[in-house]
Amino acid sequence: MGNVRSILHSNIGDYLVTIEEKNSATYLRAYTNWRYQAEEKARVGVRLLGHLLRGASQRGGVQMEIIEIPLSERPVAVACCPVTGDLLVGCDKTLVLFTLRRQNHPNMSQHNIQAPSNTQQSSSQNPDQTSNHNFLDFERSVILHLPATKPVQVALCAGYVAVQTDLEVLVLKLEANYKQNELELEESSEEPKDDVTEDQADFLILPRHQELLGERAKDCDIPVSIEKAGLEERGQNTFSYVLFRRFTPDYLQGCSVEETHLHSLKLQPLFTSCQSPVEEPTCVFCFFSLPTTGYLYSLKGGVELISIYQYPEKVLEAVLTDHLLHVITQNALQCFTVRCAAVAARFEDPYIDTTMRACPPSSLEVCALRMQLFIGLRSLCVCGCHVILLSTADTETPEETERNAQRRGLMLKEHTVLTGIFLAVGIDPTTTPALESLLSRPLLSRKWTMSSPKETSAVGHGWNLYVVDTVPLLTLYQEMVEYSQQYAQNNQQAQSLWHLLSEAHLLLRAALLRPSQVQHCRSNGGAADVRSEGQVAIQTDRLKMEEAFRENCAQLGDCFSKGNQRHCHQALPYYRMSGLAVTEVMARNRPLSRTSHTYGPGFLFYLKHYLLEETDQHLSQEAADEVIDILSQSEPSQLISVCASPTMKNVNPTRTLRILQHLEDSAGVSVAMTITMATLLLRLDDLPQYTQLMERHAEMVFVYGFIEEPRLLLHGGGGGQHTNICPTALTRQMAKSQPGLLVAAMVGLHENNKVQLEQVDHMFQVLGCENSLQVDFWEAMLMASSQEAVIQELLFRLSSVYIDRLMHTSTDKHVPAPPARKSLKSADDLINSCSHYGALYPWLTVLCPPYSTGFQHQEALHKMQSLLCGPSLSVGSVTPLLESLSDKTLWGFSLHLLCATRKGQYDTSIEELLDQCPQAIIAYANHHLQDEYMDLWWQKLLPELCNRTRSASDNSILLAALKETLVVVAMETSPTQFLELIPDDGTASYFLPHLLTCSQKHLLA
Repeated sequence: MGNVRSILHSNIGDYLVTIEEKNSATYLRAYTNWRYQAEEKARVGVRLLGHLLRGASQRGGVQMEIIEIPLSERPVAVACCPVTGDLLVGCDKTLVLFTLRRQNHPNMSQHNIQAPSNTQQSSSQNPDQTSNHNFLDFERSVILHLPATKPVQVALCAGYVAVQTDLEVLVLKLEANYKQNELELEESSEEPKDDVTEDQADFLILPRHQELLGERAKDCDIPVSIEKAGLEERGQNTFSYVLFRRFTPDYLQGCSVEETHLHSLKLQPLFTSCQSPVEEPTCVFCFFSLPTTGYLYSLKGGVELISIYQYPEKVLEAVLTDHLLHVITQNALQCFTVRCAAVAARFEDPYIDTTMRACPPSSLEVCALRMQLFIGLRSLCVCGCHVILLSTADTETPEETERNAQRRGLMLKEHTVLTGIFLAVGIDPTTTPALESLLSRPLLSRKWTMSSPKETSAVGHGWNLYVVDTVPLLTLYQEMVEYSQQYAQNNQQAQSLWHLLSEAHLLLRAALLRPSQVQHCRSNGGAADVRSEGQVAIQTDRLKMEEAFRENCAQLGDCFSKGNQRHCHQALPYYRMSGLAVTEVMARNRPLSRTSHTYGPGFLFYLKHYLLEETDQHLSQEAADEVIDILSQSEPSQLISVCASPTMKNVNPTRTLRILQHLEDSAGVSVAMTITMATLLLRLDDLPQYTQLMERHAEMVFVYGFIEEPRLLLHGGGGGQHTNICPTALTRQMAKSQPGLLVAAMVGLHENNKVQLEQVDHMFQVLGCENSLQVDFWEAMLMASSQEAVIQELLFRLSSVYIDRLMHTSTDKHVPAPPARKSLKSADDLINSCSHYGALYPWLTVLCPPYSTGFQHQEALHKMQSLLCGPSLSVGSVTPLLESLSDKTLWGFSLHLLCATRKGQYDTSIEELLDQCPQAIIAYANHHLQDEYMDLWWQKLLPELCNRTRSASDNSILLAALKETLVVVAMETSPTQFLELIPDDGTASYFLPHLLTCSQKHLLA
């Protein structure tokens, strides 16, 4: 319909958009269902934006549609969003955003197209199926006003908007605020200023070079305002500055304005395998290029300059893909590596750059992969694995020849004028190379400041279109591997070897990061057998790439294992990602000869970390002995940790013991070495030598040794608090022969955060010591711990154990109890050494005399009573446990009475004690009825004794208690109060001595 000045295709929606010129007018058009016209279908419909045809397409026919998109300004550039299919149009002073919509038939309801569709493939295979239901249309949604900017190129991706002028690049982020607020035109506070005076009209004024990233980008001098243009109320649209970059020609370095002309602006999204198609891309990259330099920025998660591309010659156009950058010069097609995969990998996997997984850094220098020569290249396009090139033999038109001649004349005139000026002030420009370079540039006239891009002439000959297939990824990887082997033969620590392997790694990672194409193949139209063949082929290629990726990780591990000390830690994650067994890694690093070969620091780092891991895999005796040999030669100090590893279970004990004894003779005796040697002797069943070694140091010294290397006692537990642990053979032997040392060691490990309380409980259950050593451990922990939560947990556990023992042990001391191991700490030991165990109240001795029950019962009773007498046990937590105990026995009653006393229930306690054991009442009152509870002597205890004495037949115990009570009351009350306390029916001769004592005390006071 007109001369096409620009054409662009959108995968989302499968539409074409063009800028066309006809009769000096510029048009913006979108072509939908264009594939039917390519198949020579007859029907074509033309409509305006937002006006759907009511003709054949509504009745079920299929036709190509041309959508006229009216604009108030002349369109200059267009861009399609590769994520949503939205359309961005750059005009002279504005950017207009059109939202792609799908009109559904028959109700014609609208909704955004959020997910990538496969209209391109499905429509060509089953044309009547898709077009009957969906029709594409656009809605003008947002207008960005840039009064100080003249766009040359624009780009759009996932809400990011990029605009490029001749010397500047600006990236904005559009966001929709869905709150129902009035949308007002947001205008920048700054207006563009025209500071050019008349005297400067003939000169080119260039602003300074500038790079502003992130929040700082808003400080650029480009005002932007936003205007909502959609009909629907969708809230307010806002924008934020993301990136601003301005370039200025450096004349002193020989650069002209033409050589600073920006081109090839692109916003590149990158999806990863863990994403669904409707999600936002993991990363968004911005690329733009000068004729001699290209720049790649990462926009999400913080704006960052990733790579700078220094081209060997002037580049006409560049196209960025996920894994390669393709550029064309006048006579060559070149490919460069990119770092998009390195950035995306760190977004997708939080374990990158740890000991688990690794990836080459995004700051790794880029390199050129290959070059292919052509003649007269003009344009470049990349589609999948195809590179499309347009070339012509007419490299210069007659108009350009004439213009170049005029340019040379103007430059000569300017050179003569400036040379005269310098000579007039006594400066000879020929003696200064910088001035000579400066004078070679056109500076004085604005008539030659920027050459506009060449327009392809319709008249000419020699036009050629090339479609070049890119080298398959696996083939390119194999070439890199073969090339890297040349470096490996000369020097396995060469920087070039690591760089080449890293480039291969990023190529494979870029392919594996992309979402699986199997789903894409399933969604395409076509026969089932075709889809099945496609799925099998894609799956096979992916398996090959995964195998190549593991191979590359192994090669990188080899590279770092022999590298310098600075990066040696990288060998560990790469070997892990390779999936190689430790024996395979050892074989790859094994010296080829018996010469004085030292193992690389990276391999030793990997080996030590592997042996520190808690795995169920055990090395064979041959492999374990080789590990001992490697470390005894390289790092003998690590032998103790290696011998403690569960992986080394099959090591030869005799041979290892001989090596350790030699090490001990040279390095001296250490407690960890002693324990390790004792463990090996235990495997040899040499108990006399084992006992001799375990008596070499004091108990606390051994505890420090176990804290230094906990795996001598326990295996497992590396997965956290809920991971079970397994006792070693040394632990089982210590449980039999040295239980005190084992308990002390467990306390030391817990207090140093080497093991959790639940894990120790599990260990004692495995040992079958849950009712003996486990309780001893809790008691020892109660003495050592300072954590309140742990203390309360232990108090509750011990209370439960003591009460259980009271219920299940015999109270008759004459009945022989079943044999049981004696506790490490008796009740007296705990009272004397642990503040949580309180001294027994005196009245408890009266209530429960010593040796009145069996030994085990009495120990449990005294420990429980001591906890209730102590300051730490919460009575509320232990009360439910005591409900199972009867208060009919004196020992059971004593526990209930202690709880009631701790709660402050003295009235009921006095009554119950008088009922159960009146002989203990005075001892109870002397201990508890003091200070603020002193008045209970005459308010509660005296009346109770009087009443009970009056009604009791055998009242000798009560009379003695009453006498003691009257002595206390006489000393604490006045005569008047004492007279009031005497019962009306009391015998005067009985109370008179106490009244006399009270009066004498009062007279003395």
